[in-house]
Amino acid sequence: MKETVYKEEEITADLETNILQFDGELGVGVGFDIDKRVMTIAGRKMAMYYVNGFTRDLDVLQIMRALDEYEQDCEKKGDFNLDDLVDHRLYYLQVSKEKNIRQIYYHLLSGRSILMIDGEKEAIAIEAREFPARSPEEPDTERVVRGSRDGFNEVIVCNTALIRRRIRDPRLRFKLMQVGRRSQTDVVVAYIEDIANPNIVKEVVDRIEKVDVDGLPMGEKSLEEFITRGDWNPFPQVRYTERPDVSSMHLLEGHVLIMVDTSPSVMIAPATYFHHLEHAEEYRQNAPVGLYLRIIRYLAVFTSVFLLPLWIMFALNPDLLPPFLAFIGPEEQGQIPLVLQVIAAEAGLDMIRMAAIHTPSPLATALGLIAAFMIGDVAIDVGLFHPEIILYLALAAVGTFATPSYELGQTNRLVRIFLILLVALFSWIGFVLGVLALLALVMRSKSFGKPYFWPIAPMNFKMIPVGLLRAPMPSKRWRPTILDPIDSDRLPEAYAGAAGGASGDEQAVAEGRKPEEGKEEQRPADLQAKEEKSQKPETSKEKVEIPSEESQATKERKEEKEEKTVKPLFIRSIIKKGQTGLDYKKWRDDQKNGLRWRLRRRGLWTSEKNSCGGEEH
Repeated sequence: MKETVYKEEEITADLETNILQFDGELGVGVGFDIDKRVMTIAGRKMAMYYVNGFTRDLDVLQIMRALDEYEQDCEKKGDFNLDDLVDHRLYYLQVSKEKNIRQIYYHLLSGRSILMIDGEKEAIAIEAREFPARSPEEPDTERVVRGSRDGFNEVIVCNTALIRRRIRDPRLRFKLMQVGRRSQTDVVVAYIEDIANPNIVKEVVDRIEKVDVDGLPMGEKSLEEFITRGDWNPFPQVRYTERPDVSSMHLLEGHVLIMVDTSPSVMIAPATYFHHLEHAEEYRQNAPVGLYLRIIRYLAVFTSVFLLPLWIMFALNPDLLPPFLAFIGPEEQGQIPLVLQVIAAEAGLDMIRMAAIHTPSPLATALGLIAAFMIGDVAIDVGLFHPEIILYLALAAVGTFATPSYELGQTNRLVRIFLILLVALFSWIGFVLGVLALLALVMRSKSFGKPYFWPIAPMNFKMIPVGLLRAPMPSKRWRPTILDPIDSDRLPEAYAGAAGGASGDEQAVAEGRKPEEGKEEQRPADLQAKEEKSQKPETSKEKVEIPSEESQATKERKEEKEEKTVKPLFIRSIIKKGQTGLDYKKWRDDQKNGLRWRLRRRGLWTSEKNSCGGEEH
């Protein structure tokens, strides 16, 4: 545990001394939330401390009843034993003995009841707390048409239970830490031990442990700025979600979750730019519909960032427009410059958005009507805004709201205003420079050491269906290579092969490494038995040699065709693997056998021998 405002010392065996110290440092009698109960049980004076609001009266009475029963046993036995009291009388799931005062304060202020006994140098921490919490509800910003309706709440133990309900894996780990010298906020790092890369887990844990601050009043957002080494980069380095199913899906991919007590939002790390464009609805529909929704979201993000800057650029430079787009732009500029109109409209829209957040729900509808009347009608009639500006601003706002990540949507708004200012100052040159600067910023950004714009930069064609598109689940055999997971295989090889998944060598190429050499391909036991049986010499039947009917000219034509088609593949294989001693004929036979095996596995190859001992067909 990190350094706190309390000293590192142990309690004494004198109860009166401990009570004076606890009452003074905890403000017992000054505040009303921390209370104590002093009693005498079995001839021993005891003091029990608890926090009002965390401890129910029924639990306190249950502890008192257990102590009363133990007093009766002590009268019969004639001795008092602390271990016997803890192990056989206090029937609670979590009961521990503590002697460190700082640890005792942490348990007490977290909601546990503390029992101190005169003559004992250890206090008893009893788990008898209940947090005030709302029931799990579907998050407002991540709603789906079909799917689960539960979501995280402000109690961290409830959030971990929602994840555990979906992943019943004994290797799922929840590492608990405390951050903040005064707040001692509980922070949990969640990962699957045999999937997540240990280096990523260590990086996340190390960054959290290095946070030295008095508290985290804003929960996960305060922690994010510390662990992502927050600077002026506007792009979010972690992804937020309040859905347990989304969190579980990322855990199974190899991500790490960061959960902060008192916050319903969970951080997913590392996160690329394209992780912020995924939505749970895409995986609640079939693959074609999900892919269509993903493409529409990409279009919405493009609209929210580039539509208004492009319109201003073409409106100020009509000569750049092709003839079929000559209708774009106002016929008359008006008395107020277009750039000022756009900036004023952007500011007005943000004011309306903030007012809607702070307005009580019964008045929100009235606010929307007033805002629509003022901006949509009056402002145009008086000449403050051109009608086209309102149209394109509305489209850009819709694109912002269609962005799944709220943080990325706000960033896109800033980028849009930045491009508008560059266009106003430097025309189309400013737009080009702004886009290049934006791409440079995104490509050089990293999330916990991982490229932020993967799989575009660095380019990884094999992982594009996983990183950019919504591919069918059976075809997503491999976990994202950017995470370097320990177990990269998501599906059994036979199942993935039947579903069209990549082979082992294809995955190795996708990960930028050489295919494994000297490793035999794993085959089902039944097919191995059939092949061994087919390879046994036949003794009961006499093999008949059938002479080949192919002419010498036909063989020469086949060899010439093979020289043109197969040998270039052989040369590329030598270059890729760096093996200069490969034999061409052996390599060709290995390729044929591998192709025959893949076809047989998909049911497209029959393994039968004709009566004359012919080849497989």
